[in-house]
Amino acid sequence: MDISLAGKRAVITAGGAGMGRATALAMHGLGARVLTCDIDEAALATLPDGIDWVRCDVSTSSEVAALFADVDTEGLDILVNNAGIAGPTKPIEEVTDDEWRAVMGVCIDSQFYCARHAVPVFRKQQHGVIINLVSGAGILGYPNRAPYVAAKWAVTGLTRTLAMELGPDNIRVNGVVPGNVNGARMEGVIKAHAENDGLDVETVRRLYAIGTSMQCYVDPEEIADLICFLCSDYGRHISGQIVGVDGNTETLYPRS
Repeated sequence: MDISLAGKRAVITAGGAGMGRATALAMHGLGARVLTCDIDEAALATLPDGIDWVRCDVSTSSEVAALFADVDTEGLDILVNNAGIAGPTKPIEEVTDDEWRAVMGVCIDSQFYCARHAVPVFRKQQHGVIINLVSGAGILGYPNRAPYVAAKWAVTGLTRTLAMELGPDNIRVNGVVPGNVNGARMEGVIKAHAENDGLDVETVRRLYAIGTSMQCYVDPEEIADLICFLCSDYGRHISGQIVGVDGNTETLYPRS
């Protein structure tokens, strides 16, 4: 199997680090023309030559509109809605309005804004692929993470609905569940739970691992590999699926 994205045009949100960066690098390496964005310009500036980038806060509708301003004339084949934030780790009664809105803005509003701009291009071409990053929190419950869970369940619903809505125009929509991904973001989540529950960091890290059947963490590159496969011609009839690269998450953060 020789996966190629040669000639494909992709927009990937939050490509400065983590899964977004890994996906941008992987798609670029497979021949795609990649445009990515992030709020961290310094991180974007370290991407290799050949990957286009622009600073954009995808939780803001007007900034997403500016991001897609030139896409209509140049065309687009792939949209990867990767942007997300962890949000607070606290009981629901302590979550503030600003914390709730911040998570919704980045984790679900951004996916709506980007899809709304990409879909007319896809319809005109009669082809396109949307990959939405979900989470184990989008298929399971997750105590003390209510804003994140609510947003990610919304992503699951958006993914399945768009697959049905857009399928007749040869537009495929799938969700990817990353699981415990090695990197700074996961370390922040672990630290927050350790502080919230009065546990040491290594204990919490182990609890997350044993919540998966394979008792594992995964690398960002593994997520990128699946995304590239789903966006390739090998995935031409895969749509409406929520696919995990997570060692089979049984529960998020087991508690005694």
